[in-house]
Amino acid sequence: MYQPQRRATSRHLAIRNHPYHLLQWGSSQSLPALVLCHGWMDVGASFQFVVDQFSNAFAENRTIIAPDWRGFGQSRSSSAPDHFPFVDYLGDLDALIDEISPDAPIDLVGHSMGGNVAMLYAAARPARVRRLINLEGFGLPASQPSQAPQRTARWLDDIRDLRNGKIGTRPYASAAEVAARLQKNNSRLSADKALWLAHHWATVGTDGLWHIAGDDAHKVVSAQLFRADEMLASYATIVCPTLMVKAEPDTMAAFWQGKFTQAEFLRRLALVPDVQVASLSEAGHMLHHDQPRALATMIEDFLRS
Repeated sequence: MYQPQRRATSRHLAIRNHPYHLLQWGSSQSLPALVLCHGWMDVGASFQFVVDQFSNAFAENRTIIAPDWRGFGQSRSSSAPDHFPFVDYLGDLDALIDEISPDAPIDLVGHSMGGNVAMLYAAARPARVRRLINLEGFGLPASQPSQAPQRTARWLDDIRDLRNGKIGTRPYASAAEVAARLQKNNSRLSADKALWLAHHWATVGTDGLWHIAGDDAHKVVSAQLFRADEMLASYATIVCPTLMVKAEPDTMAAFWQGKFTQAEFLRRLALVPDVQVASLSEAGHMLHHDQPRALATMIEDFLRS
């Protein structure tokens, strides 16, 4: 099993009256704190491989934080809701930054869903973010107002199905089975890293089975339509230097099947006043797993610039 090179401290906080878990590497305040935001159905520990590849000069002079979003990992309460509104992630991030760096701006990295949260947060709180890095956080295809009734109906159906036990993830017999699932999702993930991640991505229940550490309610569709015009307005107000890192080859083509393209996203991204775009070759959507050393170098170089 993979052996981390930098050991993290596990911390538990109350964020907006919700139990929050985060991993912390280091405690120096010589450089701005670095906050790493994971994606949907993932956990903060997902960034361990990148943190291990940071240089000593970079890692030892700052505090690095990777939270589990609410409802994921160890940030789960006994009274979970039947859905998770996207805006709650923004509220949680704001409260978390107030907790860990109340008097100074932070450097912010987000992957996938976490990248979308990070972009919107930097727009809303420009004084709190010094540098911003988005890893494969592309957003969604534009919606139309006419889709609202159907979306509301689907949300109602989903919360009913969740209540009736029709929405959920199946358990696994062992950590090895969880690791195999992770490798099925990402063929580039090595066996040693998959097994290590399995112990963070799932937990053993009272039934002796391994259950994914993500509330089933995350699979309930949002009741709100994705409004591309609102995202564009936010992008235009981001003032901090921003780096967009996308995997090469294009991960969007296979996933969206033409409904939303990387070219369309890059046209949106062009509205960010100070933005760079970089590609990471031989990587998929989980590029922080596939190319941690190359990504760590990109992050260091950008945050030093």
